[in-house]
Amino acid sequence: MSVYLVESLPEKPKRSALNQLTRTLLRNYDHGVRPVHNWTSPTTVYIDLILQSILDVDGKTQSITTSIWYRQIWTDEFLVWDPEEFDGITEISLSSDAIWIPDVIVSEFVDEGKSPPIPYVYVNSSGSVKNYRPIQAVLACNLEMYAFPFDKQNCTLTFRSWLHSVKEIDLALWRNADTIANDKREFMNNGEWELLSIPSHYWQYHQGDTDYAHIQFNVLIRRRPLLYVVGLLIPSIFLMLVDVCSFYLPLNSGTRITFKISILLGYTVFRVNLMDELPATAVKTPLIGVFFVVCMALLMLSLAKSILVVKLSHHSEKEVKQMSLSACLLDKYGSVGRSFTESAFTSVKTLDDINPSGGYELDPLQEDLVSLNEAQYAPCRLEWLLRELVSLRLTLYQDESEDSAQAEWLALCSKVDRFLFRVYLLVLGLYACTLLLLWTSWSFA
Repeated sequence: MSVYLVESLPEKPKRSALNQLTRTLLRNYDHGVRPVHNWTSPTTVYIDLILQSILDVDGKTQSITTSIWYRQIWTDEFLVWDPEEFDGITEISLSSDAIWIPDVIVSEFVDEGKSPPIPYVYVNSSGSVKNYRPIQAVLACNLEMYAFPFDKQNCTLTFRSWLHSVKEIDLALWRNADTIANDKREFMNNGEWELLSIPSHYWQYHQGDTDYAHIQFNVLIRRRPLLYVVGLLIPSIFLMLVDVCSFYLPLNSGTRITFKISILLGYTVFRVNLMDELPATAVKTPLIGVFFVVCMALLMLSLAKSILVVKLSHHSEKEVKQMSLSACLLDKYGSVGRSFTESAFTSVKTLDDINPSGGYELDPLQEDLVSLNEAQYAPCRLEWLLRELVSLRLTLYQDESEDSAQAEWLALCSKVDRFLFRVYLLVLGLYACTLLLLWTSWSFA
């Protein structure tokens, strides 16, 4: 009966080969000791980097946020086994907290973003450990915003051991430097930034009596300027062209100054609304900021030029009463005509008083007196009429001279306006050529 009970009991399951391998490897493992049998031999850590995207470039804080795939590969001499003894297992995953991890850091590291935690590493039977993990890192970078929006940036990622010298931990590139520089397969190339290349090199830094291994990756990126050219530069150029066209408005009309003031106010509103689009730096002013300031200065110079020319054109103008020739004659000789009419009316009244019936005739003596008086008064009237005609001619000649002088002055002001306009176009052209050369040199540098 007892034999039957023993045979009926279930067989105790064996431990899996993976469980046995893990227990065997970690039974006497000390993750605080560098995993080498000969302590004088250095541990070589191979570094590899794949850039995925540029998330943000902040000129104010001089930092760049990147998303990268980071790979570390080294050999752990304490994690070696024979696959035949463990059902042919050649690779397992172990907790990164249970084994030794090299203290390789990024010198430019400022802050770590939202990166998914990867708590495991892969180990193969030869002792090779692969530590693959994605990192969203905020890195300090010396950003050059002067050529914005045609700027290029060179940000570095320098990997080094925090404590160990090159005698303990040495660094090396996992892939060829040319392969890493031209690898753009994983980069998201449809954003604002374009990846040019990622050159890398190995070097040692000597401090005291010890050398420290470094591997530096230079991330070369270039901004795509189309958005800023369409949204910032072209509207500004259009406003400047409209201001140039306003010089063809009539000089003696007040619409030119009003139009230029409207352009200046519109440009100011345009500049204020786009403040958030411009990079903020504390050391250097971007070239596009200088562009906006100079454009506003040119608009103010154009307005000042128009004010000056309009002031010159009205400098010799006097308030002249606009009258027709008949109005001038009526105004000048109205009092004389009235006095003459009054005297004639008095004479007729006197005659009526002498002969109320109208039938009384003058005697010959009176007729002679009247004819004598008329003969005496006739030359006086002719002289007076001649004098008045000369006065009228002088008045008309003076008015004609003033009109001629005013026309000559306006012609001179028109020449001054054309000259200042050409000077303004020359300054504007030199400024545009200088700005274009600066942007071009920075773009192709």
